[in-house]
Amino acid sequence: MATSSRNTPKDPSAEGDVNLSGKRALWQHENVGAGARALLDDDARYFLHQSLSTPCLSAIKSAAGIWLEDVDGRRVMDFHGNSVHQLGHGHPRVVEAVKRALDELPFSPRRYTNEYAVRLAQKLAALAPGDLNRTLFAPGGAEAIGMALKLARLATGRHKTISMWDSFHGASIDAISIGGEALFRSGIGPLLPGTEHVQPCDPRHCHFGCGGTCNARCADYVEYVLEKEEDVAAVVVETVRSTDVQVPPPEYYKKIRAACQAHGALLILDEIPVCLGRTGSLFAFEPYGILPDMVVLGKGLGGGVFPMAALIAREDLNIAGDRALGHYTHEKSPVGCAAALAALEVIEEEKLLERSRTLGARALARLKKIKSPAIVDVRGIGLLLAVELKSAELAEDALYRCLSRGLSFKVGQGNVLVLAPPLVIEEEDLERALEILEECLS
Repeated sequence: MATSSRNTPKDPSAEGDVNLSGKRALWQHENVGAGARALLDDDARYFLHQSLSTPCLSAIKSAAGIWLEDVDGRRVMDFHGNSVHQLGHGHPRVVEAVKRALDELPFSPRRYTNEYAVRLAQKLAALAPGDLNRTLFAPGGAEAIGMALKLARLATGRHKTISMWDSFHGASIDAISIGGEALFRSGIGPLLPGTEHVQPCDPRHCHFGCGGTCNARCADYVEYVLEKEEDVAAVVVETVRSTDVQVPPPEYYKKIRAACQAHGALLILDEIPVCLGRTGSLFAFEPYGILPDMVVLGKGLGGGVFPMAALIAREDLNIAGDRALGHYTHEKSPVGCAAALAALEVIEEEKLLERSRTLGARALARLKKIKSPAIVDVRGIGLLLAVELKSAELAEDALYRCLSRGLSFKVGQGNVLVLAPPLVIEEEDLERALEILEECLS
């Protein structure tokens, strides 16, 4: 299989803004007050430590709209949000729906259904194109990915998968087996068998001679592997890779879809972090004019309030009535489904898909005007934007400079600043955030 040296980093910071750096410690020394420090000390005392979280950066006391406020009163614009905050934090409609569900039906045991769950399944079936109208819910995206893998095995009688290096599908053993980030895979021991990996669509780090513009030869290689392996159950791809915002050209997915069709493999698209309008369409695959066999949603599906994920599959994949694909305790959570229904209503009524496209285009144009020798590429789709810098060190510098000025974002693949503002952001706040970024890169 094609491999990538980028997936075996000696330095764990090569794939994200980990919590082990001296620069983070210096930032904390200068920006964390006594109130937050006390909570940080307790957090570090009682939680298992792990990269990317505990020990934490700081401690927050409130989250509202685009803003986070720490316990010492400092406010930052949240362009990270763990990808759950398409509606911002604590949208009143979502909070109201959750409170109402808590009063009416706080929990629904698995052997029962409830109106909230049925209405959400109906809504997703109506919104999803084609015959994507069978749904299962789960508490999180990794669990939903696991359900998709099980269903693919049952539907095809095969067990192998093809997925991409540098991808992220969740942190559970099955999800990291198909995932491609060393930060999650390295040193863990045996992973799922048959999880083959190939070069992702990534023009700047392409082994197929793209020259900076994708020529879809990486999609041809997927077909080559399908031919050689023969017994592949599914090709699993992030429609848009959110860790560093890789947006494949239309030809890429046309080739992938045709290859899966020709070789009897299912196409599973992972839209966990980009679902519900982040890219400017409700489903990120819609502009490509193809239909996957399954699509997985998560993160923002719960309105930024409740953990929710969904597997949506073709009608003819309703074949596992005698098996348990998920069977999760909170499978049909009335509270989670109420949050998701409210989120979908807000997206429609506040025209957030249009806002994502319009503000995203303006923001991308604004970013491209920034003059900095540190920048090697600027790209985006909807309100998912990336500024790729020359090195991880420059990216880390930019992160902590921006945090000090009131802007938080994710660093992906070590050197990519990923900006994911809430879709409800006001234009003046978006402009101010981009000004902060420009000041810090200058």
